Amino acid sequence: MKFTVKTKVGQSFINVKNGFNDDLLSSLSPPFPKVTLKRYDGSKPGDIVSLELNFFLFKQTWTSKIVAESEIEGEYYFIDEGVKLPHGLVFWRHKHLIKQLSNGTEIQDIVEFKSYNEILTFMMYPFILSQFIYRKPLYKRIFGKN
Repeated sequence: MKFTVKTKVGQSFINVKNGFNDDLLSSLSPPFPKVTLKRYDGSKPGDIVSLELNFFLFKQTWTSKIVAESEIEGEYYFIDEGVKLPHGLVFWRHKHLIKQLSNGTEIQDIVEFKSYNEILTFMMYPFILSQFIYRKPLYKRIFGKN
C-alpha cells in the first residue's frame, strides 16, 4: 500500500529542512499509541531511528534505518526503511520530501507499507494514514510563519 500526505507550511525551505530533527520527531507523536524516541542518529544514510510504541497492554519496538538522502535546488528528501517493525508489518518505507514553493514550503510524507497479506494491509491502511494526517496541523503550527 502506498499513499502521500502533503502539507503546505509558511516557513522557508531551509528552516523546514533544518527543523527535521529529534525534537520534531518527538513533537509529531500521536496520542495513541504513545511513542517514546529511544534512538535518533539523524537523517543521513546509515543513521538509525528507534521508537517504542506503547499500546498500554504491550510495547513494540520500531527501528528504521536511513537508506537515502538527496538535495537538489529547492528539494530535499531522506528515506527510512524499517529494520525492526511492530507486529503486523513486514515492510516499511517512508520518504520525507521537502519542496520549496514560491510562498512557503511543502512537506510530503510518502509512505509504503505491507503486512502479512493484502487483507491485513488494507485493514491497517486507515490507522497508518491517520497517523500522518495527524501531523498536518502540527507541521503547520511548528513551521508556521518565519
